[in-house]
Amino acid sequence: PATTPEAKMQLPQTVPVREQLPSTELSPADRRVQEITDIQRDIAHRRRRKSVLLLSRLAFFVFLPTILAGWYFFAVATPMYATKSEFLILEADAVGGSALGGLLSGTQFATNQDAIAVQSYLQSRDAMLRLDQDIGFKSHFTQDWIDPIQRLEPGASDEAAYSIFKKNVQIGYDPTEGVIRMEVVAASPEISASFSKHLISYAEFRVDELSRRKREDQMKEARTSLETAKRERREAQIRLVQLQEGTLLDPEGEIASIRALMNNVELQLQEKELQLQTLLNNARPSKPRVDALRSEVRFLKDELEKQSSRLTQATKGGTSLAAKAAQIQISQADLATADLFLQSALQNEKQTAQEANRQVRYLTTSVSPVPPDDPTYPRAFENTLLAFLIFSGIYLLVSLTASILREQVST
Repeated sequence: PATTPEAKMQLPQTVPVREQLPSTELSPADRRVQEITDIQRDIAHRRRRKSVLLLSRLAFFVFLPTILAGWYFFAVATPMYATKSEFLILEADAVGGSALGGLLSGTQFATNQDAIAVQSYLQSRDAMLRLDQDIGFKSHFTQDWIDPIQRLEPGASDEAAYSIFKKNVQIGYDPTEGVIRMEVVAASPEISASFSKHLISYAEFRVDELSRRKREDQMKEARTSLETAKRERREAQIRLVQLQEGTLLDPEGEIASIRALMNNVELQLQEKELQLQTLLNNARPSKPRVDALRSEVRFLKDELEKQSSRLTQATKGGTSLAAKAAQIQISQADLATADLFLQSALQNEKQTAQEANRQVRYLTTSVSPVPPDDPTYPRAFENTLLAFLIFSGIYLLVSLTASILREQVST
């Protein structure tokens, strides 16, 4: 077959060249590495920003207040001197008393209430006012060289002075040992010791007042009972004397003599009655003799009735001897009873006096106040450290509270 000229030609053909540039697309592995690197950089950036914010908050809320507190304690605060003393309240030696009182006497339990009362008084406004009146508590703390925080403003109220008093006078009571410990702080060591001595004297006065009131309360009733017994005995004795003065003779003796006379009259009456009866039994009795015996019998009967009436009947303007004797016996019994009451009241008064003497309390100073030679306060390092811990705790509590609130709101 015939072929065309184009079919016969077998030459290599050229392909048009196209321009190729480097590709900007990354492989998946490189892309993942790039994303991880970006995330790490963002996390580091956020961490640095949060650290800066945290340090800023710590510096503002913790470090700066701590530095200010340390500057105050080290450079501004006025040195204060503390005088320490110890004293205790003792009970007088017991004389008699109950078994329980003897068991508790001499121990701190016997004076526990008194010690608490003294502690309360020394921390009261009354003690502060008395201390100010005696040696000028307010005037000492209003001096201008004391720092403003510890200084009392001139003309301050008693309430403000009492706040300073409670801050600078610390009193503690140990019930296991019965010891009262007192610390008095002032800007001068001599003034501090003087404050402490005056407060101890106030405590002694208060202890004396407490024991005196106890003794008076116990003795008051006993003395009243004794005075009543004395008055009743005196009245009974006066009544007996008045009854005895109204009788010329001894009623008992007079009654005995009357009874003896009545016995004699009765014997004579019986004898005359027998004679009269014997005479009447005669056939022709002698009339004069009979009349004489009848007159004697009548006379003896009248005498017997007269003596009997003296015993049992009231006479003109007077009282019968039996009544007088009974009244005297009653008065004597009343006097004997009053004597018994008086003796019992005297014994009760003596026992009460012994018990009251046992209730006597007295204050003894075991550690006397001595002026310090070095300032006790402020304790700069300890106070600064304490301020740091306080500010840190406050910041921590506020931060935790804020975080919890944010979490609750976000959810």
